[in-house]
Amino acid sequence: MPRTRLASIVVLCLGLIPAAQATDWPNRPLTMINPFAPGGPNDVVARLTAQRMGEILGQPVIVENVGGAGGMNGASRVAKADPDGYTFLQGTVGTQAQNQTLYRKPAYNALTDFTPVGLVITAPLVLVVRKDLPVKDMKEFVVYAKANREKMQYGSAGTGSAIHLGCALTNMVAKLEILHVPYKGANPAMQDLMSGRIDYLCDIITTAKVQIDGGTVKPIAILSKQRSPALPNVPTAIEQGFDVDAYTWNAFFLPKDTPDDIVTKLNQATTKALATPAVREKLEAAGLVIATGETTTPAYLAKFVQSEIEKWEAPIKKSGAVIE
Repeated sequence: MPRTRLASIVVLCLGLIPAAQATDWPNRPLTMINPFAPGGPNDVVARLTAQRMGEILGQPVIVENVGGAGGMNGASRVAKADPDGYTFLQGTVGTQAQNQTLYRKPAYNALTDFTPVGLVITAPLVLVVRKDLPVKDMKEFVVYAKANREKMQYGSAGTGSAIHLGCALTNMVAKLEILHVPYKGANPAMQDLMSGRIDYLCDIITTAKVQIDGGTVKPIAILSKQRSPALPNVPTAIEQGFDVDAYTWNAFFLPKDTPDDIVTKLNQATTKALATPAVREKLEAAGLVIATGETTTPAYLAKFVQSEIEKWEAPIKKSGAVIE
């Protein structure tokens, strides 16, 4: 056989290999990287969706927690993974948007180092205050905070956390200058709010709801555009005249250059998992908003991440939170 013809056949065969691999995907277990420690709200979402996605795909989806650096350690691992569809990221507003401004030298480019799969959920933040703070709504809160700014403090799960930046955005809109007290996690911050050591917190609804229902803290506003069915009597900040839209979100991402048909299959498994009644019931009971329709598409997620990076740039710079 002439060498030129043999070479052409080899090149053709090599070109067909990725297509064959993509066609029979998945034929072994997948790994979903959750870039935070076990036990938190992100872990709950990861494990609920992973179990059902594994059933749909016919292969186990194993959740691996890779924490550190505000989620960048886990996200960076996925950015550097082979684009074969077997390792994907449960990214968040922190890992894919806020960290791009928060860190002086991010470990990756959130727009170019990943392939978007689809949005999973959004979770509104809630402005909660100590139960004896003498305010009942957003306007009274802002008036009180401005009059008592020198003695007030707000807490967070740490500098640059979604909880911190949610309050940073709220403070920027309301023109408040209040001392920030970072904690090592949301739980100790909530404990100090309950005991009156700090004055307010912008917590994720999944963790705030328990304390609100128990009467240990006082809700002032839902910090997203719409009221939450989980707390239907709590008005939004926007309803009360303050243009604050602060929430966390979870979405799935593959490494860049992942074949389109793998992206499509993983996206379809995601939407089917989210449509499963048992999964929906548990996520909605926690106050989470499940992505539907256009918001579940890779194209929407790509644009969404870009808009989120732009949205959080101003409050992050205003807060002065920069991490080396």
